[in-house]
Amino acid sequence: MRSIAKVFGRSPFIPLQSHMQKVSECVALVPELFAAYGTGDEARVQELAKEISTKEHEADLIKHDIRDSLPRGLFMPVDRAALLNILTIQDNIANRAENLAVLLTFKIAKTFEPFTEKMDAFLKKNLEAFDGAFAITGQLDELLETGFGGAEAQKVREMVDAVSVLEYEADVLQRELLRELFHHEDELGYADFFLWTRIIRQVSQIADRSDNLATSIRATLDAK
Repeated sequence: MRSIAKVFGRSPFIPLQSHMQKVSECVALVPELFAAYGTGDEARVQELAKEISTKEHEADLIKHDIRDSLPRGLFMPVDRAALLNILTIQDNIANRAENLAVLLTFKIAKTFEPFTEKMDAFLKKNLEAFDGAFAITGQLDELLETGFGGAEAQKVREMVDAVSVLEYEADVLQRELLRELFHHEDELGYADFFLWTRIIRQVSQIADRSDNLATSIRATLDAK
């Protein structure tokens, strides 16, 4: 990990992109995790939860190394505090994936139609928001090369707007999902009802944090 310190001289964004890549590996396992949960495959759920936890720990190691290696008192094209803020938000996304994985290991909660269909759509929308934010972080080097201006900057602003729309759409789906859940509260029992509300909350944080990440990058861009 010590090599990260040398990278800052070339670009302050390369270490952040390395961290975000590991975050994406956590999130990429979430669809398979839910698929196993939906079929009642508890052994596979446990296995995937461990994989996500391992990748989240690997992301933490990169995060700690970035914080330890980030230059102090030296000129950089982006404010140090802004870089640390982006890193923190990326870290929060990995944490949401791990928290979600842990929740799914507690028990296989009862479900019903059309809740299952709505849950699938809700999860998909949150993952789309993450994918959008992940794509934005991939544009950071191009922004640096163009001096945070021109067509590349406008492209990133449009990508940020797209993530915000996805986050809003995820919020709408969340409200519909919760409405459906409360409608069947008595059928589920307290434990299953409570667990689903916690699961929904953690899934919603993927889009929420992704939107925060996108807007933080835009704020950094607009500050130049």
